[in-house]
Amino acid sequence: MSMFNQLPGFVRTPAGLERVILRRMPKAFLLSALLPALAALSARWFDWSGSEAAVAASIQMVDFVAIGVVLLLWTLLLTLAIGAFIVMVMKGPAYVADGYPLVESDRPLDGPRRP
Repeated sequence: MSMFNQLPGFVRTPAGLERVILRRMPKAFLLSALLPALAALSARWFDWSGSEAAVAASIQMVDFVAIGVVLLLWTLLLTLAIGAFIVMVMKGPAYVADGYPLVESDRPLDGPRRP
């Protein structure tokens, strides 16, 4: 007896957009981290006007925004990847559960009828 019994005669659905999404995920994660990091680095080269404390506060604000954008994009990409993975699994082969007799039913096999 096999642990997983595939449904005989089941035709697998061809791969679609979910495979393309999953293949592009590493590149998307890298770019979603790289672009805000470049913005934070370019803020350090920008010619800020004002006191030293105001410039440091402005650069720190750019850093916080960049971190927030990275976290937002990674959350969105992770959600998209989970959805694509679920679709990929659902398009896979169908499996049959082992049959077993039901203990509870409308009409018992023997004995008085339950209300």
